[in-house]
Amino acid sequence: MTIDSGVLAWLLDSDPALRWQVERDLADAPPSTWEATRARVATEGWGADLLAKQDADGQWAGGSFFPAGFFGSPESEQPGQPWVATTWVLKDLREWGLDAGALAGTAEKLAANSRWDYNDLPYWGGEVDVCINSYTLASGAWLGADVSALAEWFPAHRLADGGWNCEAEEGNSTRSSFHSTLNAARGMLAYERITGDTRHREARHGGEEYLLSRRLLYRASTGELVGPFATRFVYPNRHRYSALAALDHFRDVSLLEESPPDPRLADAVDVVRATRQPDGTWLQGAPLPGRTWFDVDVPEGQPSRWLTLIGTRVLDWWDAAH
Repeated sequence: MTIDSGVLAWLLDSDPALRWQVERDLADAPPSTWEATRARVATEGWGADLLAKQDADGQWAGGSFFPAGFFGSPESEQPGQPWVATTWVLKDLREWGLDAGALAGTAEKLAANSRWDYNDLPYWGGEVDVCINSYTLASGAWLGADVSALAEWFPAHRLADGGWNCEAEEGNSTRSSFHSTLNAARGMLAYERITGDTRHREARHGGEEYLLSRRLLYRASTGELVGPFATRFVYPNRHRYSALAALDHFRDVSLLEESPPDPRLADAVDVVRATRQPDGTWLQGAPLPGRTWFDVDVPEGQPSRWLTLIGTRVLDWWDAAH
């Protein structure tokens, strides 16, 4: 798919966190160009703004997953959750391409000062929630923390059907979740890409097969759509599953492993293609409720640069293989 020149110009007129990915993935810019833009994430725009909000102890908002003082506060009674604490900020900065050198010393500070809300566990050891552990695994590898023990947690906690579920550790489910399984696979893939450690690839492939066997969209039991979330796209999607987020992961897998797209992705590709607007953009969905440091995308119903980047590169990857 050839992107419209006007849409490309619109995408390039953006924060460095988004622009460098447009340059690399859509504009065929040479590495010298997009790497220079990527370096600006530490000093300009959203990346610099988040770096400026880091606490002296290495955390953000005084907490690991929730901000300090959240529990028992009026905010805890509101829908959603805050997205301002350490884990969420690290996830954003890593996915925006920030050079880990801009956070030199943070891994050590978090090891010394940050504890999980669950059982006061040490930060880089993770806890019992697979989604939280997946973000921690990826961010730890990125910042140079020793998260090798946490990497072993994932194959040990896979469910019998091949995936993961955040509810399983509490004994509330024995079936995998689309959300949890995708988050686990993404965290494991990031760990592998950063460290070069492929020992857990088989476990990751098992989770990916769970999603592929359901064509990224359907319940195994009834063949019905797993839920409306699968076809509703939003950025930032935080922990939420969608066909678009899953396809972006499988694109990453394909690039790392130099493998072609699995044919079972076709239904999800059709969903993404059908939601593309006539002008070549994708519209923002309903943002997840909860406090943020600042907005990084548009309100619901408006053309989203982030979703347009992701949707376009997914379709380009698929179409190039077919």
